[in-house]
Amino acid sequence: MKRVRLSTAEARILEQYWKLGTASVREILDSLPEDERVAYTTVQTLVYRLEQKGALRRVRKIGNAQLFEPAIDQREFRTGLVRDLLELFGGSPKLLVSNLLETGTITLKDLKALQEASPRKAARQRGGKGHA
Repeated sequence: MKRVRLSTAEARILEQYWKLGTASVREILDSLPEDERVAYTTVQTLVYRLEQKGALRRVRKIGNAQLFEPAIDQREFRTGLVRDLLELFGGSPKLLVSNLLETGTITLKDLKALQEASPRKAARQRGGKGHA
């Protein structure tokens, strides 16, 4: 799959489509929290940009409203973002996590919880081999 680069605003709109599925511009606008509300035409522009980039596809028209749905998978998109982020840290997960710890974005308690929830650890506890 071709990597799609999105602005923060475009990614926010795409997140709403992943939550709602097929939706109109108005439905997306109405689904945004009050503090994130922007003009209808702003959301419309973002939706059309997402369509041009291949992140959304037009599925049908009801009256004057065009309905769109996600054309890219949320998990694949996020995986690509993580790869891009890792590239900024020379491909080193340790450097990335170290930075997150230094900035307080993540805590040692968070890391411990992640470790406890890891599929490998769960597999070891069941006596199997972890393949995650």
